[in-house]
Amino acid sequence: MLRNYDELIDRVLIDEESLRLKIKQLAKTINEYYRDKDELLLVGILKGSVMFMAELAKNLDVDLDMDFMVVSSYDQNTYSSGNVKILKDLDTDVKGREVLIVEDIIDTGYTLSKTRETLLNRDAKDVKIVTLLDKPERRVVDIKPDWYCFKIPNEFVVGFGLDYDQLYRNLPYIGVLKRSVYEDNEEEN
Repeated sequence: MLRNYDELIDRVLIDEESLRLKIKQLAKTINEYYRDKDELLLVGILKGSVMFMAELAKNLDVDLDMDFMVVSSYDQNTYSSGNVKILKDLDTDVKGREVLIVEDIIDTGYTLSKTRETLLNRDAKDVKIVTLLDKPERRVVDIKPDWYCFKIPNEFVVGFGLDYDQLYRNLPYIGVLKRSVYEDNEEEN
């Protein structure tokens, strides 16, 4: 059954046009940084980063390769367990490579900290982080993105790749999910 997602969104936090413009601006900055460096490896953290990574990559004009990882600390919850697991690893060797981790949102920082550490331990030349959304209020681990599009308040957001229970990723904007949607499901679990 197809839901009317818009009825489950409290409000639009970042509209589609603002997303596209900010990503395009960010790509210019990243292009400048990597202009005279070796081929860049974009590492997308699945599944949430897909929309952001695709839009970012379309606006990059440096030589690049792309790969993906599935790394999680959420265990089917709306909060991080702190127990980080690599569920799907890279197919690409990062040794000696310029690596840019592409993330949808930095929340507690557990997942990203572990991912960055793993890639550095594999002898990547350099590992930088870019995220669509930065939520510093929730940070537990001392990690900061090298680049971000938007800082957001401590609200549960979905859309443009971000999900709740694998839904809402296809919304073209970032919206605040109504509390009743996820509070009802948490009570059932």
